[in-house]
Amino acid sequence: MICITILTSAALSASRIKDISDFEGIRENQLIGYGLVVGLNGTGDSLRNAPFTRQSLQAMLERLGVNTRGVDLNTNTVAAVMVTANLPAFSTQGTRIDVSVSALGNSGSLQGGTLLVTPLVGADGEVYAIAQGSVAIGGFAAQADAASVVRGVPTAGRISNGALVEREVEFELASLTTLRLALRNPDLTTARRIALSINELIGMPTAEPLDPGTVRIDLPQRYDGNIVDLLTDIEQLIIEPDLAARVVIDENSGIIVMGQDVKVSMVAVAQGNLTVTIAETPQVSQPLPFANGQTEIVPRSDIFVNDDPDAKLAIVPDTVTLKQLVDGLNALGIGPRDMISILQAIKASGALQADIEVL
Repeated sequence: MICITILTSAALSASRIKDISDFEGIRENQLIGYGLVVGLNGTGDSLRNAPFTRQSLQAMLERLGVNTRGVDLNTNTVAAVMVTANLPAFSTQGTRIDVSVSALGNSGSLQGGTLLVTPLVGADGEVYAIAQGSVAIGGFAAQADAASVVRGVPTAGRISNGALVEREVEFELASLTTLRLALRNPDLTTARRIALSINELIGMPTAEPLDPGTVRIDLPQRYDGNIVDLLTDIEQLIIEPDLAARVVIDENSGIIVMGQDVKVSMVAVAQGNLTVTIAETPQVSQPLPFANGQTEIVPRSDIFVNDDPDAKLAIVPDTVTLKQLVDGLNALGIGPRDMISILQAIKASGALQADIEVL
């Protein structure tokens, strides 16, 4: 496994308000549905092992006037799937959205299949869209008598513009008198900077930070009835976000992400590599001729201990920068795995002025 150390800046460059926050109420809504994909080339569900597929197929055929009760269905061209989609904000009836299709049973591939009419419901149980169409997958599966090959994930695919919006989510944006901005990365300094920037734009104190993640905006009279103009002006404002010093560690992959505001007080760091190697070289003990002995295997172990004599104790000066810290640790020949342990030890000593987050 390759270990990579990535360094990023915690003090981000200037960004637009629209890129770091969202207007409350202007959001997507998640939809989900259960349906059948037909027309598969022998890669569908096994109806005996997937009873929900058999029941769904029988129910669909009965709605179409075909009575299959008591009939032993044995087809492998149908697969039960889950259909998901995101309903964009302010979607109107008749617009189309993309849907994702994922196999639910033991289907081997959805290649060449067609999704039948599937209602997509929201969290309130109401139907907001209807999905149907040919499934496009990004992988394939092929199998012969003695070999098989699978590329990508053939049991999941998408249908571009595969769902038709049938119900709109009611949200009267024009009737609002108060707006709320939700920060994607809550921070007190960032929220205050946003409020100051909006007040400077409007020319009067209309924006107020309520907490690290919310800024309230009272609609000025000159924008009354034309709130879209106000939102357009606000989202184009440029501010510089501020984040707390943080070190993010992924121990599984050995990835370390640190911000440039990370500071370290004076501390001494030493890192040594102790390697113990045990080699087993068993030997055969052969008795002398005409001796009443037996041939035996005699174990033999060789143990080697290698303690790195070049390991040194390094002094990290007071309030060093991120670059100085990394350069100093790299000078000791420390890899990402050892650097994770060192950073945790420095934090435990109270010398690391940052939060450590372990994924």
